Amino acid sequence: MVVLRELNNVVAHPGASSPAKAFWRLGWISFWAQIGFGSLTVILVGYALIFGRNSGAGTRAGNLLIEYLTLADLLVLAFTTVWSYRYTRLARQLADPERQPSQLVAQRAAWIGVAAGAIGIVLSMLVVLFEVAQLLIYFLRAPQAGVPTIQTTGVGTASWVSAADMMNLMALILGMFGELVFLILSLWLLFRTTIVTGEVSEARVEG
Repeated sequence: MVVLRELNNVVAHPGASSPAKAFWRLGWISFWAQIGFGSLTVILVGYALIFGRNSGAGTRAGNLLIEYLTLADLLVLAFTTVWSYRYTRLARQLADPERQPSQLVAQRAAWIGVAAGAIGIVLSMLVVLFEVAQLLIYFLRAPQAGVPTIQTTGVGTASWVSAADMMNLMALILGMFGELVFLILSLWLLFRTTIVTGEVSEARVEG
């Protein structure tokens, strides 16, 4: 609610046409959103990786692809957090006539943010897809009349669905939500910089 309220203030504010104000406000909104969702994601993923790996032959044990994709997603989440802070630094430069960069620099920064947010969402969706597919296969192998807590196969090995599996899915959903917020705000900043660049080009043509 706070994020939506701040975003509405930015859009409705009379001075919202200033790219510096847009980068400043939306940059801080995105930064704290990334910090909040990112902290929860790191805690839950850390728990899932540690206890899921040490719990034996659970559904997640030994699946290096999911672990590598999860770590890659966390790296992208860390980058989007840093890039959100970069938006606030860029806002100060845009507000300073002596250090003011060109609109193309601001537009390029917004493009990088959009690309990073899209990559993070794609990675999260891939990990969720693999996780859910893995759990689905496990449940399909279980007796359809009910799901046992622990299932022992004919060769004497056991497999189960643990809290680590659910925590990892929750972490991915939280991380995806944070990346979605970052992507939406980056798209808005890209929209603002594109409009300003177009207005500058029209002014030069008329002049």
